[in-house]
Amino acid sequence: MPDTNDNALGDYLRDRRARLDPAALGFPLARRRTPGLRREEVAQRAHVSATWYTWLEQGRGGAPSAEVLSRIAHALMLTEAEREYVFLLALGRPPEVRFLDAEGVTPRLQRVLDSLETSPAYVKTSTWDVVAWNHASTRVLTDYGALPTGQRNILRVVFGSTLLRRKMPNWERDSRFVVGAFRADVARAGAAARVQPMVDELCALDPEFRALWRGNDVQGSYGEHPKHVVHPVAGPIDLEYSAFAVDGRPDLGMVVYTPATPRDLARVKALIAAGEGTRAVAALPAAKRPRQSAPA
Repeated sequence: MPDTNDNALGDYLRDRRARLDPAALGFPLARRRTPGLRREEVAQRAHVSATWYTWLEQGRGGAPSAEVLSRIAHALMLTEAEREYVFLLALGRPPEVRFLDAEGVTPRLQRVLDSLETSPAYVKTSTWDVVAWNHASTRVLTDYGALPTGQRNILRVVFGSTLLRRKMPNWERDSRFVVGAFRADVARAGAAARVQPMVDELCALDPEFRALWRGNDVQGSYGEHPKHVVHPVAGPIDLEYSAFAVDGRPDLGMVVYTPATPRDLARVKALIAAGEGTRAVAALPAAKRPRQSAPA
């Protein structure tokens, strides 16, 4: 039988309201006939009128704005998943991504990274801070463990090392792509203010970065493209770039580099077996590259 409920939002809000503990939120327990908060108490916490909130639960008065819906979600102490569900019910779309400072990754996600023995992989935030990586990434790409925590940022690595710059044959094109993609990711996450001190620092230290940043170019998604790494020990290695969302963590993304050919796989395996890695810089972590031969 089809679902004929035309007030799914109101039903859900009432259900969440009934699950809250009034005493824990500072409301008196006297003369309560039903569990949870009263409508006027939710309205008080959300800074809306009690009449308007009552109408919302009753399916009257139209859809709320995204800002008001966010306040209601906060008032009802909804989880991120519940907040998204409320937005889908009320507005037919998920909420905009909110920037959250990364708190690292779960042991399970680290085990996923570690299981990729011959595929360099790492997890980055929307501001390109690298918060987890595997052994293959340390050997083939960048040893983020050798960097201070505050320096484990892809943009800092790309523009903070003359060694990496010498290993990028198409520096002008690739660096432009890196800056444009970073700008897009930061804007999407609403984290412009969060990264401004780092941007100001790089502008002061690197005239090329300053010119690129002031150019205001924006680049789209990287997609699935081959990457060309010039390793100081192993030489050229072609890697196929893939990016994945982390379920339940919209602030994080996992990047995996897979050896493109048996030759490339053999070179990665040899690096891992020999324990040869690069300290802090060895690869182009984010720019789009065509397949090409190594420079002379």
